[in-house]
This record gives sequence, C-alpha cells and structure tokens, in this order.
Amino acid sequence: MVETDLTSGDFTETMEPFRLFAEWLADAETSEPNDPNAVALATVDAEGMPNVRMVLLKGFDEHGFVFYTNFDSAKGREILGQRKAAMCFHWKSLRRQVRLRGPVEIVSDEEADAYFASRPRGSRIGAWASKQSRELESRFALEKAVAEYTARYAIGEIPRPSYWSGFRIVPGTIEFWHDRPFRLHDRIVFTREGDGWSKKRLYP
Repeated sequence: MVETDLTSGDFTETMEPFRLFAEWLADAETSEPNDPNAVALATVDAEGMPNVRMVLLKGFDEHGFVFYTNFDSAKGREILGQRKAAMCFHWKSLRRQVRLRGPVEIVSDEEADAYFASRPRGSRIGAWASKQSRELESRFALEKAVAEYTARYAIGEIPRPSYWSGFRIVPGTIEFWHDRPFRLHDRIVFTREGDGWSKKRLYP
C-alpha cells in the first residue's frame, strides 16, 4: 500500500483530485474488508430537510462520481427536485476521508444501459420488483413481485426500467482528509476553477 503524504511539497505541486482519489480508492481496495466503494450520499428534500444513506460508487472520472438508483426512491426524488448532492467516503483501515459536493446530472441512456446489463440477473430483476422507498405490506409481497418478474423475463435480456438510471455528481469541491496524531489532521481542499482546480490547506 502506498502512503500518500499530504504534508509533502510533491502533493501540492503535482497532484490533482481525480488522480489522488484513484490512488486512495486503489489503496482502499486492498485494505477495506467490505465495499471499498461504499459512500455516504447526502441529499435534501423540498423543505430543506437533509437525508443521508450509503450507496455504492459505480464509476468516476474527471467529469464526476456516478451511482445508480430508482428515480422514484427518496434519494431519486430529492436529487431530481434539487439537482445537488454531497458524498463522503470513509476508509477506516486507512484513516482517510474524502468529501465532495456539487450539482448533479443524469447519465446518458447508453451509459445506464451498459451498466444495467453488467449487473447480475437477480439484481436486474430486483430493479423491476422493488418500488424503492415506498411502503411494503409484507416480505411475501416483495418475493411475489420477484417471482413474477423472474417468470416474465425468464428468457432473453432484461431491459432497464425507465425509472432506473444513474446520477453523476459534478464536484465543485473535493476535500481529502488524513488522520494525524493529536487530531492535527491533514485537510486539502480542491476547488474547481474553470477547467482546472485550485488547492488549499485547512486547519484540522
């Protein structure tokens, strides 16, 4: 595992946020016991009340951070209403954290179709069977829906539901946090400026 030293001059001179995130995620993939791509996703409803839950990051590049969901779920409705969100990664094994926030865009149909087709067949059935975030009368009702869609799509490909797709958070800021002794942690914030990024250090 490569330790990225946030106190070094090389960090402020040569690193940019997506490259640094890729290195930290790669480190987490070797050290975290479960789901190194798990991330807390924060949204806000129409009344300004925040919500947070864990989701799985399914892709990232210089354009942003992508996850998938049912658009009729609570997070789907809140994002479609407000078009902004925040994420927080915490890798306990590495004593590292990454926070980001920004506006949200919907991924292309082609991107969503490709990811949906890559999911296990049971997960694709589940996307049809689950009315995510809405009241469920019993576990049996969910199992019945799964059985019905399994029979419906017993042969051939399973199409992506129109209400299921991906969101991309386009970060305006990305903060990297690294634990240090006596709570004198390192905090480096990247802020988007045009086509590039500015960097600054924060007090812990």
